[in-house]
Amino acid sequence: MKKFTQRFLRDNEGVTAIEYGLIAGLMAASLVIAVGSITGALQTSFAAIALLIKG
Repeated sequence: MKKFTQRFLRDNEGVTAIEYGLIAGLMAASLVIAVGSITGALQTSFAAIALLIKG
């Protein structure tokens, strides 16, 4: 059991894949947040332009 535990703690296989997965998840979340905030700003801008055109 002791050998298994030591081997398990030293094993680095799969760590890189997990790190890449976490990075991809953070990038996806950032993209969703950015698109959401840009969408709101664009809607506000176009609404203001529409009001100016209607005069």
